[in-house]
Amino acid sequence: MNTYLVGGAVRDKLLGLDVADKDWVVVGADIKTMLDAGYQQVGADFPVFLHPQSHEEHALARTERKSGSGYTGFVCDFAPNVTLEEDLARRDLTINAIAQAKDGSLVDPYHGQRDLNDRVLRHVSPAFVEDPLRVLRVARFAARFRSLGFAVADDTMALMRTMVESGELSALTPERVWKEWEKSLLTANPEIFLQVLRDCGALAVVLPEIDALFGVPQPEQWHPEIDTGIHTLMVAEQAAQLTEDPVIRFAAQVHDLGKALTPKEEWPSHKLHTKLGLKPVKALCQRIRVPNAYRDAGLLVCAEHTNVHNAGELKAATFIKIFDRNDCWRKPEKVPQLAIASEADHKGRTGFEDRPYPQATLLLGTFEAALRVEVKHIVAAGFQGPLIREELTRQRIEAVKGFLAQARPEKPE
Repeated sequence: MNTYLVGGAVRDKLLGLDVADKDWVVVGADIKTMLDAGYQQVGADFPVFLHPQSHEEHALARTERKSGSGYTGFVCDFAPNVTLEEDLARRDLTINAIAQAKDGSLVDPYHGQRDLNDRVLRHVSPAFVEDPLRVLRVARFAARFRSLGFAVADDTMALMRTMVESGELSALTPERVWKEWEKSLLTANPEIFLQVLRDCGALAVVLPEIDALFGVPQPEQWHPEIDTGIHTLMVAEQAAQLTEDPVIRFAAQVHDLGKALTPKEEWPSHKLHTKLGLKPVKALCQRIRVPNAYRDAGLLVCAEHTNVHNAGELKAATFIKIFDRNDCWRKPEKVPQLAIASEADHKGRTGFEDRPYPQATLLLGTFEAALRVEVKHIVAAGFQGPLIREELTRQRIEAVKGFLAQARPEKPE
Protein backbone atom coordinates (compact mmCIF):
# COMPACT_ATOMS: atom_id res chain seq x y z
CA MET A 1 0.00 0.00 0.00
CA ASN A 2 1.56 3.27 -1.18
CA THR A 3 0.07 6.74 -0.94
CA TYR A 4 0.73 9.62 -3.35
CA LEU A 5 -0.27 13.28 -3.39
CA VAL A 6 -1.97 13.96 -6.74
CA GLY A 7 -3.73 16.50 -8.89
CA GLY A 8 -4.07 20.18 -8.16
CA ALA A 9 -2.01 20.11 -4.99
CA VAL A 10 1.07 18.91 -6.88
CA ARG A 11 0.43 21.24 -9.79
CA ASP A 12 -0.01 24.33 -7.65
CA LYS A 13 3.00 23.48 -5.52
CA LEU A 14 5.17 23.25 -8.63
CA LEU A 15 3.79 26.59 -9.81
CA GLY A 16 4.62 28.21 -6.48
CA LEU A 17 0.96 28.79 -5.64
CA ASP A 18 -0.80 28.26 -2.34
CA VAL A 19 -2.17 24.75 -1.94
CA ALA A 20 -5.71 24.79 -0.56
CA ASP A 21 -6.83 21.15 -0.68
CA LYS A 22 -4.85 17.95 -0.88
CA ASP A 23 -6.04 14.82 -2.65
CA TRP A 24 -4.33 11.47 -2.31
CA VAL A 25 -4.39 8.25 -4.28
CA VAL A 26 -3.69 4.88 -2.67
CA VAL A 27 -2.10 2.08 -4.70
CA GLY A 28 -2.12 -1.60 -3.71
CA ALA A 29 -5.05 -1.49 -1.31
CA ASP A 30 -8.70 -2.46 -1.24
CA ILE A 31 -11.69 -1.36 0.80
CA LYS A 32 -10.96 -3.76 3.65
CA THR A 33 -7.34 -2.55 3.86
CA MET A 34 -8.48 1.05 4.17
CA LEU A 35 -11.17 0.33 6.75
CA ASP A 36 -8.79 -1.78 8.83
CA ALA A 37 -6.35 1.14 8.83
CA GLY A 38 -9.00 3.42 10.33
CA TYR A 39 -10.10 5.29 7.21
CA GLN A 40 -13.75 6.31 6.91
CA GLN A 41 -15.40 5.45 3.59
CA VAL A 42 -17.44 8.27 2.01
CA GLY A 43 -17.50 7.46 -1.72
CA ALA A 44 -20.59 5.88 -3.22
CA ASP A 45 -19.66 5.38 -6.89
CA PHE A 46 -16.08 4.45 -6.12
CA PRO A 47 -14.22 4.14 -2.83
CA VAL A 48 -13.08 7.43 -1.33
CA PHE A 49 -11.93 7.57 2.25
CA LEU A 50 -11.14 10.17 4.89
CA HIS A 51 -7.81 9.88 6.66
CA PRO A 52 -8.31 9.09 10.37
CA GLN A 53 -6.21 12.08 11.49
CA SER A 54 -6.03 14.69 8.71
CA HIS A 55 -9.51 13.89 7.28
CA GLU A 56 -8.08 14.53 3.80
CA GLU A 57 -9.58 12.54 0.94
CA HIS A 58 -7.83 9.35 -0.12
CA ALA A 59 -9.10 7.46 -3.17
CA LEU A 60 -8.13 3.99 -4.32
CA ALA A 61 -6.25 4.02 -7.61
CA ARG A 62 -8.74 3.29 -10.38
CA THR A 63 -9.28 3.02 -14.09
CA GLU A 64 -12.36 4.19 -15.95
CA ARG A 65 -14.04 2.68 -19.00
CA LYS A 66 -16.69 4.53 -21.00
CA SER A 67 -20.04 2.74 -20.80
CA GLY A 68 -22.57 5.38 -21.76
CA SER A 69 -23.12 9.02 -22.67
CA GLY A 70 -22.23 12.06 -20.63
CA TYR A 71 -19.79 12.38 -17.77
CA THR A 72 -21.41 9.74 -15.54
CA GLY A 73 -21.35 6.85 -17.99
CA PHE A 74 -18.23 5.12 -16.71
CA VAL A 75 -17.35 1.74 -15.24
CA CYS A 76 -14.62 1.99 -12.61
CA ASP A 77 -12.07 -0.64 -11.62
CA PHE A 78 -10.36 -0.03 -8.28
CA ALA A 79 -8.69 -3.39 -7.76
CA PRO A 80 -5.40 -3.47 -5.78
CA ASN A 81 -3.45 -4.20 -8.96
CA VAL A 82 -4.37 -0.87 -10.62
CA THR A 83 -1.11 1.03 -11.02
CA LEU A 84 -0.42 4.68 -10.30
CA GLU A 85 0.30 5.30 -13.99
CA GLU A 86 -3.08 3.82 -14.93
CA ASP A 87 -4.80 6.05 -12.41
CA LEU A 88 -3.01 9.15 -13.71
CA ALA A 89 -3.94 8.24 -17.29
CA ARG A 90 -7.65 8.85 -16.63
CA ARG A 91 -7.06 12.48 -15.62
CA ASP A 92 -7.89 15.40 -17.88
CA LEU A 93 -4.72 17.46 -18.32
CA THR A 94 -1.07 16.54 -18.08
CA ILE A 95 -0.47 19.24 -15.47
CA ASN A 96 -3.07 17.49 -13.30
CA ALA A 97 -1.54 14.04 -13.85
CA ILE A 98 1.58 14.42 -11.70
CA ALA A 99 1.95 12.49 -8.43
CA GLN A 100 4.30 13.03 -5.52
CA ALA A 101 5.55 10.18 -3.33
CA LYS A 102 6.11 10.50 0.41
CA ASP A 103 9.83 11.07 -0.16
CA GLY A 104 9.07 14.07 -2.38
CA SER A 105 9.92 12.38 -5.67
CA LEU A 106 7.60 13.02 -8.61
CA VAL A 107 5.88 10.49 -10.83
CA ASP A 108 5.18 12.21 -14.15
CA PRO A 109 4.50 9.65 -16.90
CA TYR A 110 2.64 12.11 -19.16
CA HIS A 111 5.14 15.01 -19.08
CA GLY A 112 3.09 17.36 -16.95
CA GLN A 113 6.20 19.17 -15.70
CA ARG A 114 7.20 19.95 -19.28
CA ASP A 115 3.78 21.42 -19.97
CA LEU A 116 3.93 23.41 -16.74
CA ASN A 117 7.20 24.93 -17.90
CA ASP A 118 5.83 25.54 -21.40
CA ARG A 119 2.58 26.97 -19.99
CA VAL A 120 0.44 24.55 -21.99
CA LEU A 121 -2.92 22.99 -21.13
CA ARG A 122 -2.76 19.60 -22.86
CA HIS A 123 -4.95 16.50 -22.59
CA VAL A 124 -3.42 13.31 -21.16
CA SER A 125 -4.84 10.88 -23.71
CA PRO A 126 -7.51 10.46 -26.41
CA ALA A 127 -9.82 9.30 -23.60
CA PHE A 128 -10.23 13.02 -22.86
CA VAL A 129 -13.19 13.01 -25.27
CA GLU A 130 -15.15 10.62 -23.07
CA ASP A 131 -16.07 13.27 -20.50
CA PRO A 132 -17.85 16.40 -21.82
CA LEU A 133 -17.32 18.24 -18.55
CA ARG A 134 -13.64 18.46 -19.45
CA VAL A 135 -14.41 21.07 -22.09
CA LEU A 136 -15.67 23.42 -19.39
CA ARG A 137 -12.85 22.47 -17.03
CA VAL A 138 -10.20 23.30 -19.61
CA ALA A 139 -11.87 26.67 -20.23
CA ARG A 140 -11.84 27.33 -16.49
CA PHE A 141 -8.20 26.34 -16.12
CA ALA A 142 -7.37 28.63 -19.04
CA ALA A 143 -9.10 31.47 -17.19
CA ARG A 144 -7.40 30.66 -13.91
CA PHE A 145 -3.89 30.39 -15.33
CA ARG A 146 -3.98 33.00 -18.10
CA SER A 147 -2.06 35.44 -15.87
CA LEU A 148 0.76 32.88 -15.75
CA GLY A 149 0.84 32.63 -19.53
CA PHE A 150 -1.03 29.35 -20.02
CA ALA A 151 -2.92 28.58 -23.23
CA VAL A 152 -4.80 25.56 -24.56
CA ALA A 153 -2.72 23.27 -26.79
CA ASP A 154 -3.85 23.17 -30.41
CA ASP A 155 -4.45 19.43 -30.38
CA THR A 156 -6.49 19.71 -27.20
CA MET A 157 -8.60 22.49 -28.71
CA ALA A 158 -9.17 20.25 -31.73
CA LEU A 159 -10.42 17.47 -29.45
CA MET A 160 -12.75 19.91 -27.71
CA ARG A 161 -14.22 20.95 -31.06
CA THR A 162 -14.76 17.29 -31.90
CA MET A 163 -16.60 16.79 -28.63
CA VAL A 164 -18.86 19.76 -29.31
CA GLU A 165 -19.61 18.55 -32.83
CA SER A 166 -20.50 15.09 -31.54
CA GLY A 167 -23.28 16.52 -29.40
CA GLU A 168 -21.76 15.06 -26.24
CA LEU A 169 -22.10 18.36 -24.35
CA SER A 170 -25.88 17.97 -24.35
CA ALA A 171 -25.40 15.41 -21.56
CA LEU A 172 -24.10 18.09 -19.16
CA THR A 173 -26.50 18.88 -16.34
CA PRO A 174 -27.44 22.51 -15.65
CA GLU A 175 -25.79 22.32 -12.23
CA ARG A 176 -22.42 21.32 -13.67
CA VAL A 177 -22.53 24.05 -16.30
CA TRP A 178 -23.28 26.67 -13.67
CA LYS A 179 -20.68 25.33 -11.25
CA GLU A 180 -17.88 25.64 -13.82
CA TRP A 181 -19.07 29.10 -14.87
CA GLU A 182 -19.26 30.23 -11.25
CA LYS A 183 -15.74 28.94 -10.57
CA SER A 184 -14.51 30.85 -13.60
CA LEU A 185 -15.97 34.04 -12.13
CA LEU A 186 -13.51 33.69 -9.26
CA THR A 187 -10.47 33.59 -11.54
CA ALA A 188 -8.27 36.52 -12.52
CA ASN A 189 -9.46 36.37 -16.14
CA PRO A 190 -13.08 35.17 -16.31
CA GLU A 191 -13.38 36.46 -19.87
CA ILE A 192 -11.00 33.71 -20.98
CA PHE A 193 -13.54 31.08 -19.89
CA LEU A 194 -16.04 32.52 -22.35
CA GLN A 195 -13.42 32.99 -25.05
CA VAL A 196 -12.18 29.39 -24.91
CA LEU A 197 -15.74 28.08 -25.00
CA ARG A 198 -16.37 30.32 -27.99
CA ASP A 199 -13.20 29.11 -29.73
CA CYS A 200 -14.22 25.46 -29.55
CA GLY A 201 -17.91 26.04 -30.28
CA ALA A 202 -19.13 25.12 -26.80
CA LEU A 203 -20.43 28.59 -25.93
CA ALA A 204 -23.30 28.18 -28.40
CA VAL A 205 -24.28 24.97 -26.63
CA VAL A 206 -24.00 25.84 -22.95
CA LEU A 207 -24.49 29.63 -22.98
CA PRO A 208 -26.25 30.42 -26.29
CA GLU A 209 -27.52 33.77 -25.01
CA ILE A 210 -23.95 35.04 -24.76
CA ASP A 211 -22.79 33.37 -27.95
CA ALA A 212 -25.59 35.13 -29.85
CA LEU A 213 -23.94 38.49 -29.13
CA PHE A 214 -20.99 37.77 -31.42
CA GLY A 215 -21.47 39.32 -34.82
CA VAL A 216 -24.02 41.86 -33.57
CA PRO A 217 -22.73 45.39 -34.39
CA GLN A 218 -22.94 48.47 -32.19
CA PRO A 219 -22.46 52.18 -33.05
CA GLU A 220 -18.76 52.69 -33.73
CA GLN A 221 -18.87 56.14 -32.10
CA TRP A 222 -19.53 54.61 -28.69
CA HIS A 223 -18.17 51.14 -29.36
CA PRO A 224 -15.00 51.22 -31.48
CA GLU A 225 -14.77 47.45 -31.02
CA ILE A 226 -18.19 47.27 -32.78
CA ASP A 227 -18.92 43.57 -32.09
CA THR A 228 -21.16 43.09 -29.05
CA GLY A 229 -19.57 39.73 -28.22
CA ILE A 230 -16.12 41.28 -28.13
CA HIS A 231 -17.53 44.10 -26.00
CA THR A 232 -18.92 41.51 -23.57
CA LEU A 233 -15.50 39.90 -23.21
CA MET A 234 -13.95 43.32 -22.60
CA VAL A 235 -16.58 44.14 -19.98
CA ALA A 236 -15.93 40.82 -18.25
CA GLU A 237 -12.23 41.66 -18.14
CA GLN A 238 -12.86 45.14 -16.72
CA ALA A 239 -15.29 43.81 -14.11
CA ALA A 240 -12.61 41.41 -12.87
CA GLN A 241 -10.24 44.36 -12.45
CA LEU A 242 -12.81 46.41 -10.56
CA THR A 243 -14.11 43.78 -8.11
CA GLU A 244 -13.58 40.27 -6.82
CA ASP A 245 -17.33 39.85 -6.24
CA PRO A 246 -18.51 37.02 -8.55
CA VAL A 247 -22.08 38.34 -8.44
CA ILE A 248 -21.05 41.64 -10.00
CA ARG A 249 -18.79 39.86 -12.48
CA PHE A 250 -21.72 37.71 -13.56
CA ALA A 251 -24.02 40.72 -13.94
CA ALA A 252 -21.42 42.43 -16.12
CA GLN A 253 -21.24 39.42 -18.42
CA VAL A 254 -25.01 39.30 -19.05
CA HIS A 255 -25.80 43.03 -19.10
CA ASP A 256 -26.19 43.27 -22.90
CA LEU A 257 -28.08 40.09 -23.78
CA GLY A 258 -30.89 42.17 -25.22
CA LYS A 259 -28.71 43.36 -28.10
CA ALA A 260 -28.92 39.89 -29.64
CA LEU A 261 -32.69 40.43 -29.95
CA THR A 262 -32.56 43.79 -31.72
CA PRO A 263 -34.06 43.45 -35.24
CA LYS A 264 -31.29 43.57 -37.86
CA GLU A 265 -32.94 46.46 -39.64
CA GLU A 266 -32.32 48.59 -36.53
CA TRP A 267 -28.60 47.75 -36.29
CA PRO A 268 -26.27 49.14 -35.07
CA SER A 269 -28.69 50.94 -32.75
CA HIS A 270 -30.07 49.05 -29.73
CA LYS A 271 -32.53 51.47 -28.16
CA LEU A 272 -34.63 48.79 -26.45
CA HIS A 273 -31.88 46.39 -25.39
CA THR A 274 -32.29 47.07 -21.66
CA LYS A 275 -35.90 45.87 -21.82
CA LEU A 276 -35.32 43.10 -24.34
CA GLY A 277 -32.47 41.71 -22.25
CA LEU A 278 -34.57 40.86 -19.22
CA LYS A 279 -36.17 37.82 -20.84
CA PRO A 280 -32.92 36.08 -21.91
CA VAL A 281 -31.32 36.82 -18.53
CA LYS A 282 -34.25 35.14 -16.81
CA ALA A 283 -34.23 32.23 -19.26
CA LEU A 284 -30.50 31.64 -18.86
CA CYS A 285 -30.69 31.75 -15.09
CA GLN A 286 -33.66 29.39 -14.99
CA ARG A 287 -32.14 26.92 -17.43
CA ILE A 288 -28.82 26.41 -15.65
CA ARG A 289 -30.23 27.17 -12.18
CA VAL A 290 -28.26 30.27 -11.38
CA PRO A 291 -28.71 31.31 -7.72
CA ASN A 292 -31.16 34.13 -7.08
CA ALA A 293 -28.51 36.61 -5.93
CA TYR A 294 -26.75 36.33 -9.28
CA ARG A 295 -30.00 36.44 -11.25
CA ASP A 296 -31.26 39.53 -9.43
CA ALA A 297 -27.98 41.37 -9.99
CA GLY A 298 -28.03 40.41 -13.66
CA LEU A 299 -31.56 41.74 -14.11
CA LEU A 300 -30.73 44.93 -12.21
CA VAL A 301 -27.69 45.78 -14.32
CA CYS A 302 -29.42 44.78 -17.55
CA ALA A 303 -32.34 47.10 -16.83
CA GLU A 304 -30.54 50.09 -15.35
CA HIS A 305 -27.01 50.40 -16.73
CA THR A 306 -27.92 52.99 -19.37
CA ASN A 307 -29.56 55.11 -16.67
CA VAL A 308 -26.30 55.04 -14.72
CA HIS A 309 -24.40 56.10 -17.84
CA ASN A 310 -26.70 59.14 -17.92
CA ALA A 311 -26.31 59.91 -14.21
CA GLY A 312 -24.80 63.30 -15.00
CA GLU A 313 -28.11 64.45 -16.46
CA LEU A 314 -30.65 62.64 -14.25
CA LYS A 315 -32.97 64.58 -11.98
CA ALA A 316 -32.98 63.89 -8.25
CA ALA A 317 -36.44 62.35 -8.48
CA THR A 318 -35.21 59.92 -11.14
CA PHE A 319 -32.50 58.61 -8.83
CA ILE A 320 -35.13 57.98 -6.16
CA LYS A 321 -37.32 56.14 -8.69
CA ILE A 322 -34.39 53.89 -9.60
CA PHE A 323 -33.79 53.06 -5.94
CA ASP A 324 -37.52 52.54 -5.32
CA ARG A 325 -38.24 50.16 -8.18
CA ASN A 326 -35.18 48.04 -7.41
CA ASP A 327 -35.89 47.78 -3.66
CA CYS A 328 -32.50 49.28 -2.85
CA TRP A 329 -33.67 50.54 0.54
CA ARG A 330 -34.03 46.96 1.78
CA LYS A 331 -31.18 45.63 -0.35
CA PRO A 332 -28.54 48.36 -0.37
CA GLU A 333 -25.94 46.01 -1.87
CA LYS A 334 -27.69 46.52 -5.20
CA VAL A 335 -26.36 50.06 -5.56
CA PRO A 336 -22.64 49.20 -5.61
CA GLN A 337 -23.46 46.20 -7.81
CA LEU A 338 -25.07 48.54 -10.32
CA ALA A 339 -22.33 51.16 -10.04
CA ILE A 340 -19.42 48.78 -10.52
CA ALA A 341 -20.98 46.74 -13.32
CA SER A 342 -21.92 49.93 -15.16
CA GLU A 343 -18.36 51.20 -14.82
CA ALA A 344 -17.12 47.89 -16.25
CA ASP A 345 -19.52 48.38 -19.17
CA HIS A 346 -18.14 51.88 -19.76
CA LYS A 347 -14.50 50.79 -19.61
CA GLY A 348 -15.08 47.62 -21.63
CA ARG A 349 -14.72 49.45 -24.93
CA THR A 350 -11.70 49.99 -27.14
CA GLY A 351 -9.99 53.21 -26.05
CA PHE A 352 -12.22 53.69 -23.00
CA GLU A 353 -10.28 51.43 -20.61
CA ASP A 354 -8.63 54.28 -18.68
CA ARG A 355 -11.32 56.92 -18.95
CA PRO A 356 -12.88 58.09 -15.67
CA TYR A 357 -16.44 57.15 -14.82
CA PRO A 358 -17.84 59.76 -12.40
CA GLN A 359 -21.32 58.32 -12.88
CA ALA A 360 -20.52 55.55 -10.40
CA THR A 361 -19.62 58.12 -7.75
CA LEU A 362 -22.81 60.03 -8.47
CA LEU A 363 -24.95 56.92 -8.08
CA LEU A 364 -23.32 55.95 -4.79
CA GLY A 365 -23.40 59.51 -3.49
CA THR A 366 -27.06 60.08 -4.24
CA PHE A 367 -27.99 56.85 -2.48
CA GLU A 368 -25.94 57.75 0.58
CA ALA A 369 -27.56 61.17 0.69
CA ALA A 370 -31.04 59.67 0.45
CA LEU A 371 -30.28 57.14 3.18
CA ARG A 372 -29.61 59.95 5.65
CA VAL A 373 -33.32 60.76 5.66
CA GLU A 374 -34.79 58.83 8.59
CA VAL A 375 -38.39 57.73 8.83
CA LYS A 376 -38.50 58.17 12.60
CA HIS A 377 -38.11 61.94 12.25
CA ILE A 378 -40.98 62.07 9.79
CA VAL A 379 -43.22 60.08 12.14
CA ALA A 380 -42.17 62.31 15.03
CA ALA A 381 -43.23 65.32 12.98
CA GLY A 382 -46.80 64.01 12.96
CA PHE A 383 -47.10 62.40 9.55
CA GLN A 384 -49.33 59.33 9.40
CA GLY A 385 -50.41 56.64 6.93
CA PRO A 386 -49.64 57.24 3.24
CA LEU A 387 -48.36 60.72 4.08
CA ILE A 388 -45.29 59.16 5.69
CA ARG A 389 -44.27 57.64 2.38
CA GLU A 390 -44.95 60.85 0.49
CA GLU A 391 -42.91 62.93 2.89
CA LEU A 392 -40.10 60.37 2.95
CA THR A 393 -39.87 60.53 -0.84
CA ARG A 394 -39.98 64.34 -0.81
CA GLN A 395 -37.17 64.60 1.72
CA ARG A 396 -35.07 62.04 -0.09
CA ILE A 397 -35.41 64.01 -3.32
CA GLU A 398 -34.36 67.17 -1.52
CA ALA A 399 -31.38 65.38 0.01
CA VAL A 400 -30.30 64.14 -3.42
CA LYS A 401 -30.74 67.63 -4.87
CA GLY A 402 -28.40 68.96 -2.21
CA PHE A 403 -25.79 66.33 -3.04
CA LEU A 404 -26.07 66.93 -6.79
CA ALA A 405 -25.73 70.69 -6.34
CA GLN A 406 -22.29 70.07 -4.86
CA ALA A 407 -21.31 67.15 -7.10
CA ARG A 408 -22.29 68.82 -10.40
CA PRO A 409 -22.85 72.53 -9.74
CA GLU A 410 -22.55 73.26 -13.46
CA LYS A 411 -25.82 71.36 -14.07
CA PRO A 412 -28.40 72.66 -11.60
CA GLU A 413 -31.91 71.29 -11.77
